[in-house]
Amino acid sequence: MKITQYTLQGLGSLVKARSYTRVSSASTVQTVSVTDPFFRLPNQSTILSGIQPTGTFHLGNYFGAIKSWHNLNTLVANSSNDASLFFFVADLHSLTVPQNYELLRQQRLEAFASIIACGVNPESSTLYYQSTIPEISSIQWVFSCITSMGYLNRMTQWKSKANLNESASVSDDSALGKVKLGLFTYPVLMSSDVLTFRATHVPVGQDQAQHLELTRETVHAFNKTVGQDYFKVPHTMLTPTKKVLSLKDPMKKMSKSDKEPLSKLFITDSPEEIRKKFNKATTDSVEGKLTFDERNRPGISNLISILAAATNSSIEETVKEVEHFTKKELKDRVAEEVIRELEEPARKFKELIANPELLERWSQRGTDKARSVANETLKDVMRLVGMGHY
Repeated sequence: MKITQYTLQGLGSLVKARSYTRVSSASTVQTVSVTDPFFRLPNQSTILSGIQPTGTFHLGNYFGAIKSWHNLNTLVANSSNDASLFFFVADLHSLTVPQNYELLRQQRLEAFASIIACGVNPESSTLYYQSTIPEISSIQWVFSCITSMGYLNRMTQWKSKANLNESASVSDDSALGKVKLGLFTYPVLMSSDVLTFRATHVPVGQDQAQHLELTRETVHAFNKTVGQDYFKVPHTMLTPTKKVLSLKDPMKKMSKSDKEPLSKLFITDSPEEIRKKFNKATTDSVEGKLTFDERNRPGISNLISILAAATNSSIEETVKEVEHFTKKELKDRVAEEVIRELEEPARKFKELIANPELLERWSQRGTDKARSVANETLKDVMRLVGMGHY
């Protein structure tokens, strides 16, 4: 994947322009690929990102988030860069929708094991469960007191999770009855996730970019309220990989909750299962060259996106490679690359999930490191808002 250009406001210099990716006009939002040779992460950066605990990762989790975490981990570990990396299981966020709590307990563990299995080293990155850092919730309360209800009302995710249309408002009786307070205000918790660790860069998917806008608004509101330039505006790093869609219904995202077993592919699937699922994947009846057209050829486009992600290539490069393939040849090619990509994560996951004591030790180590940073931020925040006992 090649980078058009990106700027790290106040932190770095302009990078040579290249083709193939889009960049937002906002200087705090970049679409970047960590594997690009022109990518530079400023020294003393703090990278932070989280993922909800839905259990063992599927292919969408892997390519949509975790592979970029692994690449960042590798970049920092193999260089003189002194960036800090914070990755967490967003278990508090999972409570915004109904849960089977015993199942959630297991899913938290599987998510933590999946992060490590997919290449994030707990020795060089700080890994933790969000719920083990109480400072985050304390800071969230302060942010809740300066966040506009109107701003939260414009957010889209609470509407989609409550099965409401995009024009819904909490002023509507039907919406007011359906939406719990935690779901409505969870973007404030996300702001606290980021700012508690004073993150400078936050890798997210496109669907979470709106919430980082609220984080930037929170920075301005807090600094204005306390009369000090305490928090800095974090940069949103949009991962270049497109969403991984359902293999059976490419009009929707791949999801663990999908009742169709052939729609989703897990990092622990065997080579035989992977081949079977791709062989059964929905394509289309269009004849001739294979093309990338998300609207008119979503099934083919999904397979091309997965292949591009597995080979660290751009969509354009991948299309040139496969445009004369048959659909069967495309499915076979994607399957073999995904098998290669997931061989090591599958092996590591099986080892880790069989050793919960080791996972607990790494979790506790990450929590201790994270709380040492979070506690300093909490002390500062409480002092700035007049809480003298901190």
